[in-house]
Amino acid sequence: MPQKHRVASLSEIPTETGLEVTAGGRVIALFKTAEGVRAIDGICAHAGGPVGKGAIDGTVVTCPWHGWQYDVDTGVHCLTPQICQQSFDVEIDGDDVIVELP
Repeated sequence: MPQKHRVASLSEIPTETGLEVTAGGRVIALFKTAEGVRAIDGICAHAGGPVGKGAIDGTVVTCPWHGWQYDVDTGVHCLTPQICQQSFDVEIDGDDVIVELP
């Protein structure tokens, strides 16, 4: 059954990069976009890099280790759609960011 976890405050999430948090034994990368806050698996599929510390441009985040890029709306790799970071539903309650994990 999915569980909801309060993982951060809106004010903690930078606009140029993401924020790396842990919840439910997972590393989650949070990002602010024009459409709201997005959450994807924070461990890069390539070499385990810190996706949440990557630079974001629109909805595309670049992993700081080797430059792999993902769309934070879907988690899909920008060049190889078969590669996908798991994405998670996000709720905002006041200043609280809540992520639903499976």
